Amino acid sequence: MNKFGSAIILAGGKSTRMGFDKQLLKIDRRRLMDSIINKLKKEFDEIIIVTNRPELYIGLSHKITVDIIKDKGPLGGIHAGLLKSSSKYGFVVACDMPNIHMDYVKHMKSSVSDDSFGVTTKFGDWIEPFSSFYSVDLIKPIEEYLQGNRRAINGLIKDLKFSYIEEDEARRFNPNWDMFLNLNTRDDVENYLENSAWCK
Repeated sequence: MNKFGSAIILAGGKSTRMGFDKQLLKIDRRRLMDSIINKLKKEFDEIIIVTNRPELYIGLSHKITVDIIKDKGPLGGIHAGLLKSSSKYGFVVACDMPNIHMDYVKHMKSSVSDDSFGVTTKFGDWIEPFSSFYSVDLIKPIEEYLQGNRRAINGLIKDLKFSYIEEDEARRFNPNWDMFLNLNTRDDVENYLENSAWCK
């Protein structure tokens, strides 16, 4: 089994704060989802898209799946993606995260211990659940966690053995922390366009 060959994109959220489906979000006339896929393809052999609208991806060569355990939020999406993964660890990112930092992704690979369920980043006491690696060994623990009517990703992570990268170390790669930016609202998109080099 390939250790780090899979990337999982979570694209199945309800996008209520954005006002439209974030899978269709365009930045400077380019669909953000396409840009994320193209960036991940340079580092990962396998792209897995977890979506509530699989018809949007007809014709793509990537793996397309839907939540197996319905209405459980992002953790249900991580579960569905791991079920499709052909690698031990899947890199999980959301479809509204424009700033994937590939040098940091490579650093994360070197930071995970073989006996852990994954590697994630800390912001003080907060755990950043996205732009993280999760092991397929989590499939059963996730199912048990969700069956207990729990949904918080951080709650699951704290109960299990994970490798952590502390904030100071992560900021060496990305001082302004924008690799964890989510575009949740139209204002977020406008601010991103005003302050980023996307269009330059």
